[in-house]
Amino acid sequence: MCRFSAKSSIKKEVIEVFSPKPSAKQATFSKSSRKQKKIQKHPGSQPKLAEGFINIKSSGYAFVRVENFEQDVFIPKNKTSSAFAGDKVKIQFTERPLGKRLEGKVIEILERKRKIFVGVLQLTAEGQYGFVIVGGKALHVDFYIPKDKLKGAKNNQKVVARFLNWPEHASNPIGEIIEVLGTSGDHDTEIHAILAEYDLPYAFPENIEEQAQKISSDIIIDEIALRRDMRQAITFTIDPDDAKDFDDALSINLLENGHWEIGVHIADVSHYIKEGSPLDKEAYQRATSVYLVDRVVPMLPEALSNKLCSLRPKEEKLCFSAVFEIDKDGRSLSSWFGKTVICSDRRFTYEEAQERISSAQGDFYREILQLNELAEILRSERLKKGAISFDKLEIKFRLNEKHEPVEFFWKESKQAHRLIEEFMLLANSKVAEFVSLNSKGENSGRTYIYRVHDDPDMEKLLMLKEFVKPLGYTLDLKNRQTITDTMNTLLMAMRGKPEQHVVDSLAMRAMSKAKYSTKNIGHYGLAFNCYTHFTSPIRRYPDIIAHRLLQHYLSKGKSPFAAPYEEQCVHVGHRERLAADAERDSIKYMQVKYMQRFIGETFDGIISGVTEWGIYIELSLAGAEGLVRLRDMKDDVYVFKTEQYCIEGKSAQRTYRLGDAVKVKVLNADVEKKQLDLQWLPI
Repeated sequence: MCRFSAKSSIKKEVIEVFSPKPSAKQATFSKSSRKQKKIQKHPGSQPKLAEGFINIKSSGYAFVRVENFEQDVFIPKNKTSSAFAGDKVKIQFTERPLGKRLEGKVIEILERKRKIFVGVLQLTAEGQYGFVIVGGKALHVDFYIPKDKLKGAKNNQKVVARFLNWPEHASNPIGEIIEVLGTSGDHDTEIHAILAEYDLPYAFPENIEEQAQKISSDIIIDEIALRRDMRQAITFTIDPDDAKDFDDALSINLLENGHWEIGVHIADVSHYIKEGSPLDKEAYQRATSVYLVDRVVPMLPEALSNKLCSLRPKEEKLCFSAVFEIDKDGRSLSSWFGKTVICSDRRFTYEEAQERISSAQGDFYREILQLNELAEILRSERLKKGAISFDKLEIKFRLNEKHEPVEFFWKESKQAHRLIEEFMLLANSKVAEFVSLNSKGENSGRTYIYRVHDDPDMEKLLMLKEFVKPLGYTLDLKNRQTITDTMNTLLMAMRGKPEQHVVDSLAMRAMSKAKYSTKNIGHYGLAFNCYTHFTSPIRRYPDIIAHRLLQHYLSKGKSPFAAPYEEQCVHVGHRERLAADAERDSIKYMQVKYMQRFIGETFDGIISGVTEWGIYIELSLAGAEGLVRLRDMKDDVYVFKTEQYCIEGKSAQRTYRLGDAVKVKVLNADVEKKQLDLQWLPI
């Protein structure tokens, strides 16, 4: 395949391939460039077929992951056909002698992972046609864009291109430009490019905005009569200082028997978003709000997310609530679930709530201290039952009016954060229990949407165990309890140390991915047998599904078929992963942008990744990660040791592995690629 950089000239042979009237010479080139060689057979072997997902490297060769195969099938660069990375393909391969890798060729594209790509347009001097250079690992080849498919885009603009086809004779796929994002490198252009890369819209259709605006904010008396009136209960919200959508509130009331009535009140979004309506379909398609460094891309229009549904102080609001009677020892003695009307007394930021916990002063400090005391008990009990305490640091940036990062800081989870977290966890788990268990504590068989988390990957736990051994720590992998106990000890001991972020990341990677499912297998990380997402319907569509099903059962409805809900679980899970990837990309973009001012300077770092082509290093400044290529490490010839997951110098036999402290110089900070290039400085 032909590959071009943004600065390279367009090669003559590619121009010839796409000339309107190919000559004999061009036809010969096309035929030979796409010619497939037969797979060499070994005595007694026959070509076989298989299906799998292809991973194409930037140089053009690929590997296909086939279910139940012990090894991936190697695909040479001239035998990937018209596949893109991530496509589901059919391959033909031949078994090799013992110890030899499987090798094959792609014979059919079964399913395209994606047809939309973001890149930079490179036009010919005459502007007759161009190529879209797709950055990163998304594509190993560039898109040819005919003149009538340019949509007015100019040279070096960042664009969104759609795949049209890939003629058998052609060296490049053909595409069309469907959107011009703007000048490459501009802040808004790069942020919109991140959203487009993951198929995340950054604006609502006009008709959706109009429908949201038309919904009345008046609460009629008849509606209040159908709900539990909790407007007199002491109620407040606790959120980040820049939050505008308040979808949960807490109320607290001392009962005559000395117990506490704690209400977890959640915005009743399902009251306003009717199932099957255009607003509902738009919310379902988005499935989640996206939190980028400089903006929020909401799941619901602002008229709903920030106003009508948001539990703003001194405003009467409709809620779906979970109300608990809790004794002084933190035991939940009874639960009530249903529709309510509330009026929040106060909007707290996390910092304000933390100040009341620390100083025991200020308005509502007694209520916040009591909630914090109960939350600490709930947390302690969860940890005893095997929950894992992940308090991962999050990097945040302060931006100026031009959206440039002028300062960074680490967001640390404090008591006020854990207070809110524990009561949200309580509500989510008790709602799930109510639906999934009958009065005898047996499985009810009722369809519901659960947030599930499977057991961790033992192989990755073993790798983590080996990694932390030189640091003086161990993991006991004997059983679930020993794993969680020693994992929590490790995570607590790492706080504030240079290795913390690497250890946290490795520990997270060892865990299975949480997902949505109608099949309840429990939540390993939280140590719950039943768990759902009920508490954030303004920003998560699964919570809206949970609300609708819960109300259905409260109204004595029969259990619906699970299959349609399982399909919804797959969809919302997919959208959640896309949003998470976009959020990570926006952080990387801002980290690289921040590091531009430090080009040429030297920094301490920690090795955060080791590969056959280089080592990734997390810098002490801003948590930015960059790459040092093995070929650029001049003090020795380093090779990647697969089994040991390290690199070793051939001459001095010096070994470097995850977590090792190193020194590097920042050579380049490319905001478009969101990439730092580093120079190795041997210690």
